[in-house]
Amino acid sequence: MIREPGCGLVRSTSGRRSRWTLLLSAWLCAGVCLLPPSAFAAPGADQGSANNDAPSKLQWRSATAAELDAALPARAQIVKEHIETEMHSASGIIDAHGRVVAAAVLITAGYAASGKYYYYLLAQAPIHLGDSLALPPGSYAVGWNRASNGLLVHIYDAETGVARGDVLARPLIPRAPIISVKIWPPSGRSVLQIGRFAIPYSVGN
Repeated sequence: MIREPGCGLVRSTSGRRSRWTLLLSAWLCAGVCLLPPSAFAAPGADQGSANNDAPSKLQWRSATAAELDAALPARAQIVKEHIETEMHSASGIIDAHGRVVAAAVLITAGYAASGKYYYYLLAQAPIHLGDSLALPPGSYAVGWNRASNGLLVHIYDAETGVARGDVLARPLIPRAPIISVKIWPPSGRSVLQIGRFAIPYSVGN
């Protein structure tokens, strides 16, 4: 038996627990039990829970032909007419929640809309075109006129024909193949392409 200096406790030299060992274990256990639960969290756990409270960043990708067929109408309501959409020209993007932003050529020959509306635009999420045109989720008819520095694109509410605003489409740089209409995913160009012209866009939550 050996007496520990200054503590008055006896420690056994054998392998059996002494009173000193038991008291030390009890003291350590009491200290651990008083720690808050957060002390046992893995590194970065608090940061992760804070991040869970913030809206997750939605990922957008190019929509497949099947996804476009499911989202776009075969005949779009344009004011008082139901005009056929040219589905092989359809282009769009889709997010992780299945929301689609897509466009297709309107076959307007023989309709009153001919010469005014060229495309059908479906936005299942808010979309911002160019510098200032913000559109809420909805369906839109799109027309354009030539301008000295590009195309002046006109956006109308598809069902009412009410003008929502104009936006300038500029020549696409670097150049890409001329396409009737294409919505490039944010991971690519992040533009709405009309012919050889483009309108930058961003999609909201």
